[in-house]
Amino acid sequence: MIKQITPDILYIGTDDPILGRFDNHLLTPDGMAYNSYLILDEKVAVLDTTDRYTQKSWEDNLLTALKGRTPDYLVVHHMEPDHSSHIDWVLERFPSVKVVATAKTLQMIPQFFPEADLDGRGVPVKEGDEISLGRHSLRFFMAPMVHWPEVMVSFEPSTGILFAADAFGKFGALGKCGYTSDEETDWLPEARRYYMNICGKYGGPVQTLLKKAASLPIKTICSLHGPILKGDLSEYIRLYDLWSRYEPEKAEGVFVPFASMHGGTQAVAERFVDILRSRGTEAVTFDLANGDPAQAVALAFVYGRTVLAACSYDAGLFTPALHFILDLQSKAWQNRKVGLIENGSWAPSAGRIMREMFSGMKGIELVEPLVSIRSRLKSQDIPALEALADSIIA
Repeated sequence: MIKQITPDILYIGTDDPILGRFDNHLLTPDGMAYNSYLILDEKVAVLDTTDRYTQKSWEDNLLTALKGRTPDYLVVHHMEPDHSSHIDWVLERFPSVKVVATAKTLQMIPQFFPEADLDGRGVPVKEGDEISLGRHSLRFFMAPMVHWPEVMVSFEPSTGILFAADAFGKFGALGKCGYTSDEETDWLPEARRYYMNICGKYGGPVQTLLKKAASLPIKTICSLHGPILKGDLSEYIRLYDLWSRYEPEKAEGVFVPFASMHGGTQAVAERFVDILRSRGTEAVTFDLANGDPAQAVALAFVYGRTVLAACSYDAGLFTPALHFILDLQSKAWQNRKVGLIENGSWAPSAGRIMREMFSGMKGIELVEPLVSIRSRLKSQDIPALEALADSIIA
């Protein structure tokens, strides 16, 4: 689909509406968008390409939008294959095109395209460099580890457009979700899930990028995924600032994920949520064995307090709970209060494993008591659950 952003700047990205898993592991029920842009001026710049599954659509978009013109520059903001899989085609189709990228990107291109000839065609740029296209120009800012080390963003001063690489992106094909923030019905849930699972580990680099962006008169954000963000950008920036400082959106709420084999641990988690709500505290459960792991990570970031309920398994921890904690560790989840509920029929072991894993994480406050259930919730277990509820909300 070709969309006009300004008279000279076009969206030429592609949708994969049936993509089931992004990066081959993150669920994408609404598909995925791979955004690419074209600036038509005295010189022509193509900004990024596309994923391998949508190459033909992208070729058609580009050639239609060019109307016979030849690109002068291919700007590569990010070398991840979902944005760069057609670099070799561009180099072959347009022999005079120059590749504008960070030095690290220019080093990476032959890793993905060993037959590509970059001799004399690479234009390495560094912090603050600018190329003129005529009425438009692109000023480059380095964004390493948002979320690969070679990433950069670019700013077009005459329109106030920030081409933000993966920052401010979201899951979902734009044909289903809307091409701009004016059309988008609900940016937040899938943008949050995207941030936590793609950029969540890299809060420090995101903070650095936000500080750079704060000095620019940005009017529009064009990400490599998700809709074009227009109008009042303050809420998008506020959320990115909050997330990248590892601060919860709902500091007083409690997230209660559970990993249950035969329903006993689930019943305990649901009763615990009832106790929390009876005390006026917002609380939500999540079934780790059957739910989307990426959504579990996102919810753990949303809430300031998490109580994990899990059963024992093979003298250790039931696998869905183990994977949940590992996911949190990999995303540098931190600065939260955590409570623990274990279940075991003869030798409960889940609590010990959970305590060990959370104890090694930054800024995690483990609260007492650790509630230990034997097989099924009983009336004599309720005081311990009430004590944990009081402790987690204190």
